[in-house]
Amino acid sequence: MALFSSLELNPDKSTGSIKTNEKVKVLIIGSGPAGYTAAIYASRANLKPVLYEGLQPGGQLTTTTEVENFPGYPEGVTGPVMMEDLKSQASRFGADIRMGFATSVDFSGPVHKVVIDEEHLIEADAVIIATGATAKYLGLASEENFKGSGVSACATCDGFFYKGQAVAVVGGGDTACEEATYLSGLCSKVYLIVRKPFLRASKAMQERVMRTANIEVLFEHQTKEIVGDMSGVNGAVLLNAKNEERKIDITGFFVAIGHQPNSDIFKPFINTDETGYILTVPGTSKTNVAGIFACGDVQDKHYRQAITAAGSGCMAALDAERYLGEKS
Repeated sequence: MALFSSLELNPDKSTGSIKTNEKVKVLIIGSGPAGYTAAIYASRANLKPVLYEGLQPGGQLTTTTEVENFPGYPEGVTGPVMMEDLKSQASRFGADIRMGFATSVDFSGPVHKVVIDEEHLIEADAVIIATGATAKYLGLASEENFKGSGVSACATCDGFFYKGQAVAVVGGGDTACEEATYLSGLCSKVYLIVRKPFLRASKAMQERVMRTANIEVLFEHQTKEIVGDMSGVNGAVLLNAKNEERKIDITGFFVAIGHQPNSDIFKPFINTDETGYILTVPGTSKTNVAGIFACGDVQDKHYRQAITAAGSGCMAALDAERYLGEKS
């Protein structure tokens, strides 16, 4: 995940003036598995990529304690360490990795323009967008306190750590039902906390949840507080429609109320779906604008895994290489 604000490309704005100008072959916006992998491949292709890491260098994985499902780490690895490894590998091949974030873009002409930190204008022959997506949370103080030690937004990533334990999933859509069903195969008990008196998920997903014995759906319940101690989460306090409290004993709390792709500044030029995920040509990283490519969670609303993000970063670099080769 990398955070980006949305400003018009206008050097006369009161937010600052464009102070410097630079031309590059390939500009990568955003870090994380997608951005760093794109940088590795682009560097090895001698494209001399420049990568700006965004406000959260390394992306969402820097908030993850243990990663056990990324190939090449048989003993597991922490998210921050893995991101440092990817960054070091990209640097080794010559990628120019910089601090800073994109504040505006102009993809209307043959040369793609990106403003960094409201003051540095970069003109690039090809741009790879790897700005990721931000998981939506409930906004509870206790939720923030236990992120990485019981609170997660990815059951596929973290569910294994709660094998044989009781957990809760918040949400009523397809994602929440999928997460609950996945966890039901690992955990002894799964509470599905649904704010409304019904599920918004597809009929098939609803039926799957309802016939899974160890999933208990708690309709018309909201989370008041997540509780725990130094070792992590050990429960949650819920409120029902009558404002009555109920405490459930859990060790994992999974938030499945959606993600917000970090794509706002690109929308005037790049096609997205109704949620904001960048649309790419199936089987490629190509967007509707020639020379602009997208990879990772900013264009992937289905898998959202580190390994799939890395794979799409590879695709973006190869697509950019071919695009530049055809132009020359």
